[in-house]
Amino acid sequence: MKHLVGKVITKKVAFMGEEVTIKKMGLNEIFEIQDQASKASKSKNEKEQINLLKFVLKKAVEGAAELTDDDFNQFPLAELNSLSNEVLNFSGMGNETSGNLPTVS
Repeated sequence: MKHLVGKVITKKVAFMGEEVTIKKMGLNEIFEIQDQASKASKSKNEKEQINLLKFVLKKAVEGAAELTDDDFNQFPLAELNSLSNEVLNFSGMGNETSGNLPTVS
């Protein structure tokens, strides 16, 4: 099993009529997201929820780490939420598995 450490698992998903590649996050990345989600849930600032959404996407969507805040602001919120759900489900922490999705309303 040691030979599989660090292996990246990916899949293509639909986003705004195109395909993007997402990766299955490892435990360290999931722990980071859980920490960010905990901080965001304690904040009354909606921007914290948006920042959490961006954090998730930057961690798991190919090319998203290079996007600026202004770039993210050009996307429809519903599309970003949908993509985030795909990422979290693929990584084992979405609605299909735990019901603890950091989505923005």
